[in-house]
Amino acid sequence: MELLKSVLSHDKTLVGLCLAAVVFLYFRNNPLGHSRWFMFRRFINWFPLGMTYSFLYMGRYNLNVSKNALGTLMTKEQFSVIFGIGTLVYGCSFLLNGPLVDKIGGKKGMLIAGLGSSIANILLGVLTYLTVTGKVHVNIVVAYSTLYAINMYFQSYGAVSIIKVKAYWFHVRERGVFGAIFGALISIGVYFAFDWGQTIVALTKAGTSGGWFHDLLQTVFASSVKVDGKLVDATWAVFFIPSAIILCWLLIDLWLIKDLPEEAGFAYFDTADASSGQMHVELTTLDLLKKVFASKLMLLIALVGLTSGIFRNGIQNWYFIFAAEVKQPGAEFYKDHWGLLLCIFGIVGGFFGGWVSDHLYQSRRAPPAAILSGLVIILTALMAVWLFSAPLFLGLCCVLVVMASVGLTSLMSGTAATDFGGRKATATCSGIVDGCTYLGSAIQSFFIGGLVPGEGAGASTTFLGLTRDWHWWPLFMIPFAILGLGVTIRLWHQLPAATKKYIAERES
Repeated sequence: MELLKSVLSHDKTLVGLCLAAVVFLYFRNNPLGHSRWFMFRRFINWFPLGMTYSFLYMGRYNLNVSKNALGTLMTKEQFSVIFGIGTLVYGCSFLLNGPLVDKIGGKKGMLIAGLGSSIANILLGVLTYLTVTGKVHVNIVVAYSTLYAINMYFQSYGAVSIIKVKAYWFHVRERGVFGAIFGALISIGVYFAFDWGQTIVALTKAGTSGGWFHDLLQTVFASSVKVDGKLVDATWAVFFIPSAIILCWLLIDLWLIKDLPEEAGFAYFDTADASSGQMHVELTTLDLLKKVFASKLMLLIALVGLTSGIFRNGIQNWYFIFAAEVKQPGAEFYKDHWGLLLCIFGIVGGFFGGWVSDHLYQSRRAPPAAILSGLVIILTALMAVWLFSAPLFLGLCCVLVVMASVGLTSLMSGTAATDFGGRKATATCSGIVDGCTYLGSAIQSFFIGGLVPGEGAGASTTFLGLTRDWHWWPLFMIPFAILGLGVTIRLWHQLPAATKKYIAERES
């Protein structure tokens, strides 16, 4: 245990090594025999785009960090409603943003995402400053929900934009590994949000001392802010700093990103997805939406995406709050390094799903998704049994559930939706599947927030006729894990027709 704590204390080095490993595995995976220049130019394309996406995550989950830092200014119930409304807006936004990004391209979509989210985070920072200092007295739920919903609306452009660009640069037989990269980018973004976010909160606490960076943050955000003659914690910095970082990456994206290989000087590249042979067909917004809502297969993929959202944010959000409320003797390092652990295990989950899909199941996405859903059933059941009696084991179960859920998200939103939707409809199909993932996030936020114990003297003791208890937290996820397993088993043998043809030609 002491060795593990020592290793985790070097979190920045570990994340750097994880990122280096992702880059190494990318260059090692070249089943189609691309030229060195194509591999390098494609890296130049996805890396800055991916880092922008990761920092968008920092500007998304900083709300979770601020909730703990704000203490009684934002209760669990208020947080669950604010986060739930934001994720609901995120999910519904894809009905508009998916077809739009299919029309304008992924590069413009990412620029919209970054600029809009940066402005929304600045406004959230201003709101936090005014609330903490008592300069305004507002309804916390209404004010934060409004700005967080605006943030999440623009955030929704990010995922579909990176996947839209990916669809033109990665062949179906390579997309399992890109799905793993996509999962890694999600995981690294969660690390930025939780661990960097907590560091920002710690460095901007009133009355603390430290090195030059601490002094810089204190000078910029907190040196003279007082309430009733006392210095206050500059929690608002957790919103301002991500917005500045995102804007810096946008400038790099503007310079380097190309939507198509042809724009970078390469020949036309057929990726053998559902759009092969159909690239000349112009699709209206209605046609794009029909690709999802008139397809039983795509709806089933979206249903699996919904379950993965319930698992991922059901653990990612609530363990952090649970560990702050219920002491975890001997397992404090889980909360202290929550972002780092989510990062490492998320990367493992993404690469497990992608590698198994491409190397063991001919790029079928359902088999590894079924394995991961089955794992969630076991882990959440074990969590319910040992919730209060085995802190170390509970933490391990939680990070393993996140591992499985990131693998599911990268397989469904990042890969399967693209394969079956095709390049022409990638943003719409992957967007709606990702939207269902966040619809799952909204469902868990509203329900788990109501089922776990409340805060304050006036908090209710029941929800929907059930006594509020932390045991409902893992129990709520089990039926959705069973549902996900059933759907992925049903999808076990599915592949796009163009992919089947490509595989048959390669094997003949």
